[in-house]
Amino acid sequence: MSDTATPVPRWLDRFRAEAPHLAVPPMLRPTSGGRAAAVLILFGEGPHGPDVLLTERAATLNKHAGQPAFPGGRIDPEDDGPVAAALREAWEEAGVEPAGVEVLATLPELYLSHSEHRVTPVAAWWREPSDIAPGHPGEVATVARVPIADLVDPANRLTVRHPSGLKMGPAFRVGGMLVWGFTAGLLIQVLGAGGWDRPWDASRVEDLPPEVLNLASRG
Repeated sequence: MSDTATPVPRWLDRFRAEAPHLAVPPMLRPTSGGRAAAVLILFGEGPHGPDVLLTERAATLNKHAGQPAFPGGRIDPEDDGPVAAALREAWEEAGVEPAGVEVLATLPELYLSHSEHRVTPVAAWWREPSDIAPGHPGEVATVARVPIADLVDPANRLTVRHPSGLKMGPAFRVGGMLVWGFTAGLLIQVLGAGGWDRPWDASRVEDLPPEVLNLASRG
């Protein structure tokens, strides 16, 4: 560890202990088959306090276009498992130097039936932050360090629904993004495991914006 590196802070102690044992919702429980993938949940200490790294997919993609997400992707044959894949993807997508990252825990695997991926979330501490920027302009539109304080602010929380009336789950308005779907669901588990979550008005329901819905329907 270099002189500029920051050790894992105490505010991550509870999350670090609970993350490997998070309950998997029935709809996300792994089944046989599917393609192995990994995402990186990267915690840091930014100018506005504790934060987590999020990306926003490019609007030109065929799948998950325009959707906020954790850095991640499929586990390649040359990757040494989920940790290596998550670190590689964070480097390729956001410019995160793997040498400056300390892995904290591997969370239980989640199965996404609509894309047939088995996703392993990897949690880590950014002990030596590097400059970040979209690494693949054709794949990543935005990279942002989102303060945990913004994520847990009740004013930034809502439930989204399809215009047909079907509720699609919780969401966050942070960093100029509407975070919903799988990423929002995983964020809720993360915030709960860390003891950071705050009560919010789940009756605040909004339709998915047409532009978000149009991009989502592409995949």
